[in-house]
Amino acid sequence: MILLYLLVPAAYLIAALPEWQKLAQPGMPRSSSTGAISRWVPAFALAGHAVLVAGTVFASDGLDLSLVNATSAVAWLAALVAWGVGLGGALPGVAAVTLPVAAIAAPLPALLPNPHRFSFAEEPWAAVHIAVALIGYALLIVAALQALVLLGLERRLHRGLPDPAADTLPPLLTLERFLFRLVDVGYGLLTLTLLSGAIFSEELFGKPLRFTHKIVFSVLAWLVFGALLVGRHCYGWRGRSALVWVLAGTGLLVLAYLGSKFVLEVILGR
Repeated sequence: MILLYLLVPAAYLIAALPEWQKLAQPGMPRSSSTGAISRWVPAFALAGHAVLVAGTVFASDGLDLSLVNATSAVAWLAALVAWGVGLGGALPGVAAVTLPVAAIAAPLPALLPNPHRFSFAEEPWAAVHIAVALIGYALLIVAALQALVLLGLERRLHRGLPDPAADTLPPLLTLERFLFRLVDVGYGLLTLTLLSGAIFSEELFGKPLRFTHKIVFSVLAWLVFGALLVGRHCYGWRGRSALVWVLAGTGLLVLAYLGSKFVLEVILGR
């Protein structure tokens, strides 16, 4: 397992190199070795990271969702989504960010262990609830990263600068439509997470729903994404303003989950 903690970050960083090269020199032809790296090294890194996440999060007596374990799990899911959809060219540039972030997050459980377990033996649906929540968070984080890429491309266009990747990237409208497909799915999972947590809180976690900072920020994020999608589908919102809404909603979501864990576990030591 220790060897895997070393190999996975190294594989992520090696896999990120071709992605950075594509951003820096988009028109440059890739060699066969570079193509092989782009296909197989990320797959190895993701598979190894999955083993690490499973080994740290799942235990015989419950789930360990400490801050570092949750960060590692979300980073793995985000890297998996970015790599998977990036194979079809739908999210250019996002893997260049998510893979290095996953390389940092993967060894955190070994470097900063902080067990934070709760039992789910009597209510296995709690694990399903958490899995849905993590997948939704990962999808919306990838959407936010794609929004940053699109904002950069739009800034170049507004400044009248030539786009070095114009011949290799899909049109901006196509990229934006795919981004909002991610937001649609992520918002649906977020809605399901909030509803199941609100209705079945006592059955899932053994205690009634309380309006903590996590709940407040999650609801605010849900409202932001909901307003964005209504504006998008009913009024045709697009461009910079819509992308900023994506970033704002994801920021609130990060504060809700990882931010609340940081305050509780690191600052308050609970």
